[in-house]
Amino acid sequence: MSAKQLWRWQGISNEGNLLEGVLWADTRPSLMLALEQRRITPLRINRMRVKASHWSRERSAETIHQLATLLKAGLTLSAGLALLAEQHPSSQWQALLRTLAYDMEQGISLSTSLSQWQHVFPPLYQAMIRTGELTGKLEDCCFELARQQKNQQQLADKVKKALRYPIIIITMAVMVVFAMLQFVLPEFAAIYRTFNTPLPLLTQWIIAIAHFSGQWGGLAVAFNLVAVAAYHLIKQKPYWLIMRQTFLLSLPVIGPMVRGQKLTQIFTVLALTQNAGIPFLQGLESVTETLANPFWSQRLAQVHHDISAGKPVWLALKNCGEFSPLCIQLVRTGEASGSLDTMLRNLAHHHSEKTLSQAENLAALLEPALLIITGLIIGTLVVAMYLPIFHLGDAMSGVG
Repeated sequence: MSAKQLWRWQGISNEGNLLEGVLWADTRPSLMLALEQRRITPLRINRMRVKASHWSRERSAETIHQLATLLKAGLTLSAGLALLAEQHPSSQWQALLRTLAYDMEQGISLSTSLSQWQHVFPPLYQAMIRTGELTGKLEDCCFELARQQKNQQQLADKVKKALRYPIIIITMAVMVVFAMLQFVLPEFAAIYRTFNTPLPLLTQWIIAIAHFSGQWGGLAVAFNLVAVAAYHLIKQKPYWLIMRQTFLLSLPVIGPMVRGQKLTQIFTVLALTQNAGIPFLQGLESVTETLANPFWSQRLAQVHHDISAGKPVWLALKNCGEFSPLCIQLVRTGEASGSLDTMLRNLAHHHSEKTLSQAENLAALLEPALLIITGLIIGTLVVAMYLPIFHLGDAMSGVG
């Protein structure tokens, strides 16, 4: 995250006007220097608290889309950023947009300026905007970037919606099972001990599980807490990211969605760079910059190496092992016909639509499966608790 801090200031301009605003700066002296460069004498400076919730993917994508609209309307880059700053409701976003506009006025490119705000604009933004700067089609790249981010957000929302109901069901099932094991089952076990009838094997197993959970439950909770803490320590390590991606791709339902999301991103950037006339190898480098996972970076590095060695693009993708036969066939057709950019754009659209469809079907697959699993677990507990009742009649008649 950026080391810059947010400051609210009040000052007087050279014309004697009282001004105020918010700015990003590393330190208080650097802020005062920035105000002096703008010919403002500071009177009061207060540090503001930065709200991490304001740095959301939705706001970043919306800002880029609005900027593309202003650029298409004929405004300059600095003027568009300044106008967005005036209209934005968040003070920290206002300061950020004014900082970007000031950088534009100083001759700094937008992609270079965004590289200092990677927690707000991920590498994908920088690569797409750099492509637009190189080709002179910045507004088109911004529109495509905003569309791609909107699709990613739709995919994330569909997955969350699909998982929301199963998570509620699982939580309720765990609570019910815990209550039955810790409070209900011991009472039944105490009643059954007053009779000399042996308990059914299923009931004995459930009682043993309840005893084990009551004796070692605290240790299990502590182990889970340690596992969560260890995960937070290693979750950004390259070896862990590679292992996690490999595991996700091997899953039957989640794997195709993860692969489709990454292929959509890869083909979207490649289609833009090809359409702009950028060499394929340079486009691959731009794609690699947008990928935060070393698993895919290594695969694209292999593709880059094979193409540099003289192999055709379709063969390099085939040797990579992560691209479907459809991808290879369309890329091969595009190379042969000279319409590679069109084929890449079609592949990006195909994988985007397919991934969204898979996300919609996720709920239809999870809900009945979880209902069956939770029904079996709770049903087994109920049967285990009430099964000995059928043997109590024989025991009571024997006593009589």
